[in-house]
Amino acid sequence: MTSPARSVPAGTPLGDTFHVYDTTLRDGAQREGISYSVADKLAVARLLDGLGVGFIEGGWPGAMPKDTEFFARAAAGELDLRHAALVAFGSTRRAGTTAAQDPQVRGLLDSQAPVVTLVAKSDRRHIERALRTDVAEAVAMVRDTVAFLVAEGRRVFLDAEHFFDGYAFDPDTSLRVLTAAMESGADVAVLCDTNGGQLPLGLAETVGEVIARTGFRVGIHCQDDTSCAVANSVAAVQAGASHVQCTANGYGERAGNADLFAVIGNLVTKLGIDALPTGALAELTRVSHALAEIANIAPDTHQAYVGSSAFAHKAGLHASAIKVDPVLYNHLDPVTVGNDMRVLVTEMAGRASLELKGHELGVDLAGRPEAVTNALRKVKDLEARGWSFEAADASFELLLREEIAGIDPTEADPVTPFELESYRVILDHDRDGSVVSEATVKVRVNGQRVIATAEGNGPVHALDAALRTALSPHLPWLDEVELTDYKVRILTSGGGPRGTDHGTDAVTRVLVQSSDREREWTTVGVHGNIVEASWLALCDALAHKAMRVRATLSS
Repeated sequence: MTSPARSVPAGTPLGDTFHVYDTTLRDGAQREGISYSVADKLAVARLLDGLGVGFIEGGWPGAMPKDTEFFARAAAGELDLRHAALVAFGSTRRAGTTAAQDPQVRGLLDSQAPVVTLVAKSDRRHIERALRTDVAEAVAMVRDTVAFLVAEGRRVFLDAEHFFDGYAFDPDTSLRVLTAAMESGADVAVLCDTNGGQLPLGLAETVGEVIARTGFRVGIHCQDDTSCAVANSVAAVQAGASHVQCTANGYGERAGNADLFAVIGNLVTKLGIDALPTGALAELTRVSHALAEIANIAPDTHQAYVGSSAFAHKAGLHASAIKVDPVLYNHLDPVTVGNDMRVLVTEMAGRASLELKGHELGVDLAGRPEAVTNALRKVKDLEARGWSFEAADASFELLLREEIAGIDPTEADPVTPFELESYRVILDHDRDGSVVSEATVKVRVNGQRVIATAEGNGPVHALDAALRTALSPHLPWLDEVELTDYKVRILTSGGGPRGTDHGTDAVTRVLVQSSDREREWTTVGVHGNIVEASWLALCDALAHKAMRVRATLSS
């Protein structure tokens, strides 16, 4: 009986000749800290399908209640897949029974998934010690279950668990397991590096040897315990595997799995394998970040291809070359994978770094060498005292515009939209244990002296509240601005007198992220007092917003 899955993946140029198989919802969900709801699982599946993967493993129906519900809701029409086939994961029948009588196998059929991936032990030590049976029965379990599911119209893949360790220990047993599956109608024998202990050269040699000995269609599934899961997966493909299993952002048990986005990036851009539908490669970064949000895990900024730092350049030498030609220090055009190049401004920056960063921020430094020189000198001096601009673009833009205004009277100086007279913060700790902060600010705004007081759950909160109370009647855009994130870093070296730059005497760096519902910007403040550091970052946040408002009104 022909499976309804034979026509998938629908939109992939290579069709059924090469499989990108995602197991985020099953293997990826085993990562510590991840707990998908059924609604989450449906959302993840839709994103993966939109990207164009060929197969989405939805979980283990019958064994996990949430997975059972997920497949039921998918079958009821809540999951309309355009590219991918939905896959149910499960194990072969138990020893001493038949596939038709095994309720776990029946659960796979009840899921209505057109494809089933069966996991089977392929290491004789696991068969004898974990399953507590013999090789003959283990092989029969594979043969019976595959044949039963194929007869019921399902397409079957076999995950040969612990294959590489088992093949090294007893290759005949491992190959008997593969043969039982493939002769019974399985489409792919997936070789699993379950313990994640393989290295690329040895793994590729084994993959090539298995293909040569059997002629089977082979897949690969790698864990990342040696940090080689991506490299191992690519090496397996180069050795002849045509089915690769991955998880979004490398999520998974222990050190994780092969990262779907790095594997796809390598397959498409380095090996020329059209593993995704036309145009889908440019969605890698967006989908990676969207899936991180659903998992409630901060995106890895240094993740290959899709991380925000994947194409970020810090050294002045790099920036000089990039100014001539970005290809000189980028292994591909970031736009190819939906990412972007960034230049980081630090004490390592040169003139080229500042010019490139200025262009990125919309600040024209062309023909203004004195402004570049002054800004570079100021950046290096401030960084030596603990400031950091690589994550605070808004503060850096203010610095550049201040330097330009200092030498060009036609340019507006982006000053803070008020003048500080003084501020005071009081902390009250009552006998009942409650702690309340109270702040008073005295400022001049639009020629008027304003005094305001407010309470908060901390000194910075109280200070921000008092400042808003004072400024709101005078700055109509202030209500749009929200403080969305606040980070504090204690600097253990630099910035303070020798012997006083540690512990409670250390210099503090504060990063404030603000939003006006249309855009976000980050500012920085550094001081020996955390409140003053926060105040400096808050002032920069308002100055940056005011600068944008003036630019909008004048355009």
